[in-house]
Amino acid sequence: MNTTPTVYDVAERSGVSIATVSRVYRTPGSVRASTRERVLAVARELGYVPSGSARGLASRSTGVLGLCFPDYADPDAAPTDADDDDATTLYSDQIIRGMERAARRHGYALLIAASLQGGPESLVAKVAGRVDGFAVTARTVPTEELEVISRRRPVVMLAGPREGGDSLDHLDHIEVANEEGQWELTRHLIEDHGLRRLAYVGTAEQSPDVEARFRGFRRACREAGLAVAAEPALRVGMMTRAEGARAADALCDRAGERPEAFVFANDQMAVGALHALERRGLAVPGDAVVTGFDGIPLSRLVRPSLTTVRQPTVRMGEEAVELLVRRLTGAQSGDPVSLMLPVTVARRESCGCGPRPGTPAR
Repeated sequence: MNTTPTVYDVAERSGVSIATVSRVYRTPGSVRASTRERVLAVARELGYVPSGSARGLASRSTGVLGLCFPDYADPDAAPTDADDDDATTLYSDQIIRGMERAARRHGYALLIAASLQGGPESLVAKVAGRVDGFAVTARTVPTEELEVISRRRPVVMLAGPREGGDSLDHLDHIEVANEEGQWELTRHLIEDHGLRRLAYVGTAEQSPDVEARFRGFRRACREAGLAVAAEPALRVGMMTRAEGARAADALCDRAGERPEAFVFANDQMAVGALHALERRGLAVPGDAVVTGFDGIPLSRLVRPSLTTVRQPTVRMGEEAVELLVRRLTGAQSGDPVSLMLPVTVARRESCGCGPRPGTPAR
């Protein structure tokens, strides 16, 4: 009867020690190329797969990094379209891509959890117990639970500003320049396009990132001498295409003049607004301007292509892994690291800055 090949079988057939086989998988750069290729060839021939649990027993590590982000679902989406209309999924996809890319470089696998439920039996707790280091997006895990997790392994917070006096201030933290990005985009609409009636659409939930973007919007309006509202023109329950479409309809139906620009807190809502305005027979950018924030791939594909603020979400994932690996290897110690990644404004067709016909949008 066939048995599952072990590290001992690979070592014997390759003529090397068990430790060398282990290094081939854990730190391949530390093994001579010819030896590494010989070991891998034997492993392929035998059908050997390294055991994460065995490695963990020997080194007290799992060789796995974790990522947790919130599980938001659009209640209006049909089951077959739910994933396509989930703003958080599209945003998190890019973080996952960056983390996977960097994790491979360092010889780690990535374990992913999408959850909003806390507690000792939560998916978050289970994932944290199976990884060496953990990245988590803001407001995903209850503070108390994250505090417990961070005592046992390094944790990197993604997105959301670092709040002074917060009990999680000791964690490494990565965010993007939300306020500056929204300020630059809004200033562009005011100064370069001469727009004066701008409506900002945010979220009813207290999102640190969205609030920072609204501050940037208000600052640009204030500097231009425009009336500055204390609240967004509209707050929505979830930042999805369906909510964006409803927001555009609601703002168009309000008494008074229709906004000249619909400034949305994310791309998904902005895409929904484009569809709603088209259904109403309004041309973008002829009758109204629409902008988003995030720079997801969909923003380039819709017509008109969407003016937006591009977040370096792939880089955010890569930087999260780099921070975790430095903590795990001891290359980084001491005070928490706080990174602010820059953003860029993509000026496209939906604000009147699109490319000439036949030229692809960037």
